[in-house]
Amino acid sequence: MVDDFGGDSDEEEMEVEKQSRLLDARRVEEEEEAEAEYKRTIATSTSIYHLPTKEELEKDIDRVVPPSELKSHIEAILEVLGDFKARREPERSRKEYVDQLGLFIAELYGYLPELVEYFLTMFSPSECLEFVDYSDKVRPMVIRTNTLKTRRKDLALALMKRGVSLDPLANWSKVGLKIMESPVPVGATPEYLSGHYMLQSAASMCPVLALSPQPKERVLDMSAAPGGKTSYIAQLMRNTGVVFANDLRADRQKATVANMHRLGVKNVITCMHDGRKLAKLFKQFKFDRILLDAPCSGLGVISRDPSVKVQRTITDVKKTAHLQKELLLAAIDVLNHKSKTGGVMVYSTCSISVAENEEVVNYALEKRDIKIVDTELDFGTPAFTRYQQKRFHPSLSKTRRFYPHVHNMDGFYVAKIQKLSDKKKGESEEKKSENKKEEEKPVIAKDISDAKKQKQTNGKKKKGKRKGGKEKDEAANAVRISKRMKVSVPPKKNVNTKKKEKKQNAKMTKPRRQKVVE
Repeated sequence: MVDDFGGDSDEEEMEVEKQSRLLDARRVEEEEEAEAEYKRTIATSTSIYHLPTKEELEKDIDRVVPPSELKSHIEAILEVLGDFKARREPERSRKEYVDQLGLFIAELYGYLPELVEYFLTMFSPSECLEFVDYSDKVRPMVIRTNTLKTRRKDLALALMKRGVSLDPLANWSKVGLKIMESPVPVGATPEYLSGHYMLQSAASMCPVLALSPQPKERVLDMSAAPGGKTSYIAQLMRNTGVVFANDLRADRQKATVANMHRLGVKNVITCMHDGRKLAKLFKQFKFDRILLDAPCSGLGVISRDPSVKVQRTITDVKKTAHLQKELLLAAIDVLNHKSKTGGVMVYSTCSISVAENEEVVNYALEKRDIKIVDTELDFGTPAFTRYQQKRFHPSLSKTRRFYPHVHNMDGFYVAKIQKLSDKKKGESEEKKSENKKEEEKPVIAKDISDAKKQKQTNGKKKKGKRKGGKEKDEAANAVRISKRMKVSVPPKKNVNTKKKEKKQNAKMTKPRRQKVVE
């Protein structure tokens, strides 16, 4: 049948009908794809991941395993650990999966296996992978405004005119600026050379904020070089009071002195002493506040120093922890607990290890009369109060930890300590025990001497009583005492005549030898 327009009405379709037919075809395809994906997910979820055995791993020693294969192994093990009862292989323990996961992570990211194993004791497997991944990422560059010379608003405008794109660091910092992009070197601008700002990481500002130094105080920075925290302390003190910047190495103190001159700091005294011996040097000159940014293993700043992955071992961590304990006790001894404004110190490290942080502070709590105070920092995760079989003081929850994968800054630890008195808990007990022993020694000696005297008197009594008895003994004793008194007292000088003096002197001198006449 031909219509009025000269076309077949049965063969031709309307536009709406075509679109509906295409939509139906697409819906069918989507349903088929969804069903195929559903079957695939069921197959993968029900399939059990085969954990490589030692023999299989030994065969692949010479083979270079591609990163994609390592990532697939890591993801598969994490899935198994997420639903361990349903997904594990029979007769395989959870420890085997975790150990193998550590080996894969260490091989993929280039760590020593013992370091990844240590991280797995602190984090869950998924969080450990996240921490290791973020530790390789570069942190954003941060600068601190020097308010002794300029304001943050003026500094930001000056840098933006040079093409630098920047943002305020965070709500907790009034002086920090985060550099996003810069066409010029940030460490060589006229503003930098004139001392308007200092290159400083966001994490290293936290200890100074926790310390909160006040004007006209005596402050000690025990490990000062290259002077970033020292200059921030002087800035908060408004160039008043005194800041002692101590560091053991003279070559590093050169940078401290140069930065102080560039930033216009006038209240800093640099010195080079062993921090463990400062208690002897500053007995009469104690401090209101002390900052101890202790030397550490650097497990929190791997993004700045990737050599830590291969060079640091657990034995190195234990050695640095021993040094940190000595430095912390020395710092507490130099702190003035009678200070009206202070009596507070801050202990910080750029490491995330428990041995260098919680264990060190817990050791100081056992040895000195101190208490942990709130850091007054609104961010950061609370520190550990328990780690494996170890249990720490509950007040350690007031200290703060900072992680790269949580806070997007270097790994850091901050603890604020208040000194209560000069008592030394461990040493006081030892001294008491020593004093008791010393007191017992003369008592024992007296008892022995008395016993000997009694034996002698008993032996004399057995021989027989002398005539006269007590009366003769008392008379003899009186004669002896009088003789002793005469000998001990020097002869009296008569000032009457010179002849008598000569005669007395002649009596006191020895007689001269007589000459023999042949």
